[in-house]
Amino acid sequence: MKHTRQGIDLICSKVKQKYMAEHSQGKRFWLLKTEPEIYSYADLVRDGATVWDGVANNTALKHLREMQPGDQAMIYHTGDERQAVGIAQITSAAYADPKQNDPKLVVVDLQPLRPLAAPVTLAAVKADPFFAGWALVTQARLSVVPVSAAQWAHLLEMATAP
Repeated sequence: MKHTRQGIDLICSKVKQKYMAEHSQGKRFWLLKTEPEIYSYADLVRDGATVWDGVANNTALKHLREMQPGDQAMIYHTGDERQAVGIAQITSAAYADPKQNDPKLVVVDLQPLRPLAAPVTLAAVKADPFFAGWALVTQARLSVVPVSAAQWAHLLEMATAP
């Protein structure tokens, strides 16, 4: 039987969706951007936990408000690096930023889980047709990006590829 690339991709996508549906147990996935010169994944590991603050964009704030404890986030370094480098777990629901006098500005708490075996670069994401419509590609300035279960699984595969 001859398989087309499109057919194989479709099968892989369905397998990823099934796997994530069975293993994600209702949690959601996110990508959080940070400037590594200001606060890097290594800083998060050193600190053991942090308050994810400094978000002002309305769409990004909306995404923060959707986060729940147990959700996972891929930490993405901006600037010259432009790559996802580690995974963190959200440990609180969104709450008003205690450093600000504006109840619309919210934060979440998170803790590091593990670094990625290999960083996933923006160039690799852009080169992969699987991510063509993803907000990381289409809305470059968005600092909090939702990640579907299938995208999450694909990113994890990319992070383990030699």
